[in-house]
Amino acid sequence: MYVVDLNCDMGESFGPYKKGLDEELLEYVTSANVACGFHAGDPSTIRETVQMALDKNVAVGAHPGLQDLVGFGRRKIEITPKEAYDIMVYQIGALQAFVHAEGGKLQHVKPHGALYNMAAKDSVLSEAIAEAVYKVNPELILYGLSGGELIEAGERIGLRTASEVFADRTYQEDGSLTDRSDGRALITNATEAVKQVTRMVIAQQVNTVQNNDISIKAETICIHGDGRNALKFAAYIREALQEAGIEVKKMVN
Repeated sequence: MYVVDLNCDMGESFGPYKKGLDEELLEYVTSANVACGFHAGDPSTIRETVQMALDKNVAVGAHPGLQDLVGFGRRKIEITPKEAYDIMVYQIGALQAFVHAEGGKLQHVKPHGALYNMAAKDSVLSEAIAEAVYKVNPELILYGLSGGELIEAGERIGLRTASEVFADRTYQEDGSLTDRSDGRALITNATEAVKQVTRMVIAQQVNTVQNNDISIKAETICIHGDGRNALKFAAYIREALQEAGIEVKKMVN
């Protein structure tokens, strides 16, 4: 039996601005990556999202990003390893406090957006991020791009890691995600997304935009909750995985 976690970024509303269908998507995912306030989210949104996830028995993770509300954390900002460490500890601490206050336990940490992509290629930055996670709580699971530097840094420091793949993103030959500025970055056809993701789990391979197969490890699958058809997409992905003989469950039960 193949087993995989299905995660989604959540808690990205801010003040009066509503983003995503968090409550509805929690019916289909097994882990929620909750924004920590730097790239999205605010204290009330964090609390409400954590409450909803725990009520649905969905694992909660911290989703720390760069301090960039206007750019939604997707713009690359040069930071030092020490700054990366500090913003990680700060944001993980906020999420951990809310989860504890609601009677739950934080399961994982997954960096967001540009910080995630920078860490996938930068070993020094990844080491700082992994150290921050480890020092806050060595039992936390570190989510990172499959085959990337962050996974290696987490393993070196002694963290449990989860190699992440994306249902709705295309890949480059070096294993990185195609940049969002490229028109080929997103997979909008649900059938194609299912075909890609089941192959990543079962065959441990993905076809790149250069039309070459590369090896990949899939322990957790990310789906995005802010797309036009996000809810239908999530339901379709969950059902298709189960039909393919892939059990969908959170990392820690």
